[in-house]
Amino acid sequence: MVNSMHTPFILAPMAGCTDLPFRLLCKEYGADLCYSEMIDSHALVARQQDCLELLLTNTAEQPVIMQLYGSNPETMGEAAAILSAQPIAGIDINMGCPMEKIIQTGAGAALMKSPRLAEKIITSVCKKSTIPISVKIRSSWNQHLITAPEIARRAEGAGAQAIAIHARTLSDGFTGSIDHRVILQTMESVSIPVFANGDITSHEQGQALLKKLGCAGVMIGRAALGAPWIFSGTVNQQPSMAYRIKALLRHLELAETHLGPEPGLSKIRNHAWKYFRGTTTGPAIRRQIDATNTYSELRVYVHTLAERLLSA
Repeated sequence: MVNSMHTPFILAPMAGCTDLPFRLLCKEYGADLCYSEMIDSHALVARQQDCLELLLTNTAEQPVIMQLYGSNPETMGEAAAILSAQPIAGIDINMGCPMEKIIQTGAGAALMKSPRLAEKIITSVCKKSTIPISVKIRSSWNQHLITAPEIARRAEGAGAQAIAIHARTLSDGFTGSIDHRVILQTMESVSIPVFANGDITSHEQGQALLKKLGCAGVMIGRAALGAPWIFSGTVNQQPSMAYRIKALLRHLELAETHLGPEPGLSKIRNHAWKYFRGTTTGPAIRRQIDATNTYSELRVYVHTLAERLLSA
């Protein structure tokens, strides 16, 4: 999956965010590899429609990795078999999500305190899949016992071909800084590629982390929302308002092309205001975006804003 690819800058999987339009946009800005939103293994096996919609892909975004989550080895294996039939480059197993509703099911980062169950899941997925497998992990469940190196070793032994590590514990959530020592310990514990995730807020920071750690790639999540140019080494990381609105217009164009003329309002609205984070007019723009009640209203507002910004 990754040994034959040049994948230093990677779009991380984010629920409700990394759908096909956003992945395509990030590819256009230079992302080497993109991960899908997390896919519920039980819902996929049950062929639930809302889950099947997450499988939407096309040739323009390849290579793409689709991410599965769950805590039942057999169900995860069945889901992997279904995903293997899709035109994708690989499957990722989510062992890093800190969301409470995921943790309560024993999935996501809850698996960081159960290395044996984690290994059973990875083994089942690798056996059922006909395409490469990666595993996304955290440092551990809490600071008292770091399990990332052990789970990475078990993952490699079970057949996984890459590891992505968000070097915070579940109890950390998204607070504090990532622990570079845990990333290095994880890299030393395996021979497969390791991607570092967390605390990367600019292209320059990503390059610096690659150089410092010598990891196979860096995975960027929240910092890419409203700023797909983070994947480009040639774009000003604090672009003009005109540049921001052009990026948003392209995002809307991709959404309308691939999701239909009326894409889901809440998801697009959540993306739209982020293009103006950190700007003086950002808060006012967000209020206007949040006040829209339909996608059509949002589209009209964005195009009106574009006319004003691009003619200024």
